[in-house]
Amino acid sequence: MAKEIFHTTEKSNFILNMTEEKYSQLASYGLLGAMFLAPLFTLIPEIADNSGLYAMAAGGLAVAGVACMVLALISAMKNYIKGKLIVPCCAFAALFIWAIVSVVDSYDITISIYGFTGRGEGILAILFYFSFFVTALSIKREQAMNTIITGLVGVGLLHSLIGIIQIITGEPGEYKRISSTDEIYAASGLAQSPLFLAMVLTAAMIAAMVGFVRSSSKKQRTFFIVSTCVMSFVMMFTYSFIGICGLVLAVLMGVISVFSSKAPKKRLALVFAVILPACAAFLIVQAGIIGNVDGYSLHDGKLLWWADGYFRISASGMPDSDKVDIDDTFDVYYKLNDRTKNIISTHALTGTGPDQLVLPQLYTNPFADDPEKTDVDLRDIIEVNNGTFDKVYNEYLYTAATRGIPSLVALIAVLISAVAVGITNLKRKVSWTFPVLFAVTVGGILIFFIGCSNIAYSPIFWTAAGASCAEIMKNKPQTEAAAKKTADTSTEKATEKTEKSGSKNKKKSKKK
Repeated sequence: MAKEIFHTTEKSNFILNMTEEKYSQLASYGLLGAMFLAPLFTLIPEIADNSGLYAMAAGGLAVAGVACMVLALISAMKNYIKGKLIVPCCAFAALFIWAIVSVVDSYDITISIYGFTGRGEGILAILFYFSFFVTALSIKREQAMNTIITGLVGVGLLHSLIGIIQIITGEPGEYKRISSTDEIYAASGLAQSPLFLAMVLTAAMIAAMVGFVRSSSKKQRTFFIVSTCVMSFVMMFTYSFIGICGLVLAVLMGVISVFSSKAPKKRLALVFAVILPACAAFLIVQAGIIGNVDGYSLHDGKLLWWADGYFRISASGMPDSDKVDIDDTFDVYYKLNDRTKNIISTHALTGTGPDQLVLPQLYTNPFADDPEKTDVDLRDIIEVNNGTFDKVYNEYLYTAATRGIPSLVALIAVLISAVAVGITNLKRKVSWTFPVLFAVTVGGILIFFIGCSNIAYSPIFWTAAGASCAEIMKNKPQTEAAAKKTADTSTEKATEKTEKSGSKNKKKSKKK
């Protein structure tokens, strides 16, 4: 009998009567929204070529976030979060709670809540990531996990297809140039930055490579390998150190998966799905077919600092050539990390506030003494502060700098506990989906050493990390007693149906 509250109808009590299968299905749809909506909402500012509209991308994140908040609450009501799942959930809760403390002690409360315009990673985004994580680890069915993996590869393919258009035409996007004269036609997909795209493609390629090895579906394996080829080609056009590391990680994960699963050795050929398209992209640039630069090289500094932070959304100042060599990838990352460590030393407990790394760096306000400039846009002030930056490409340093060292400790606790639960699931060998999601999680933890959280990548990472912890039960073989009971029940139903049919025929003949 269906459960009811205070004699209400069965339909109005759908949460109480929701099965694990139905919940898993709804959760997979919500998590697909988490991965796809922010990129799809980014289409509007990209097509309109209006940097002021980039805040709309955070709207896509909010829609999926609210849906998954509801699903996470349902999971708590249904008592799906128990046992070993409590530890990573509590660690993430601690991460969120300390972020609230950071908001209270931040430079700007509004930015702390909603995030910097064009970034959108305030306290609300952290709450949404928490919801994605909890929703994913509450899944109970393999089919839902399959949907998530296919969607993860699909979102990487979507970004790549847009990226190919950007590579050929330079539009829509903001990365045709890296200076007033140099054109490289860099791909950013719908991730808002080539470096963020590199992070997304790393996750998608790992899922595709390991999925190709583990999946038993020929159609799915074909989709995975074709997607890998496309993504590998586009990855090279991010012109980033993250992109190169992402390609190497994808190959390593694929090869490890072949040997650990004892799959046919011919599947090692999948490495060519990464190497050949990447080489083709390299040769195209080297031959001068794309862009006007003198051969292929990495452009992390100009992309992350000049093209993205300064030019696209005015979240950073112009790079200071006296203090950093913008063309030297190592020097750029070293200087960003070093200066962020200085910020951490002065804001160790609560940080600067979510999404506010640039604010403690501001050293001048030319509008302060102008009585007519009473309502100056913060971005106008940032633009004149050369050498300032709003992102450090190391998520662990970024977390400590913006939300304090306690947040960093909580983040590490979440990741370690998620990996520990993921290893337990791998040992159980319940589903082919666990090795895929575990590989994406481990890859994400490593890529966070050279990348940072963003609304295109973080929903993917936290979905994979949560799903790798999920408790999917093995299909237990039916015992002889249970099989006999099922057979007896079927026989009884068939007899009942025959008797009913016979009585109906008798009534009809009497009427005639």
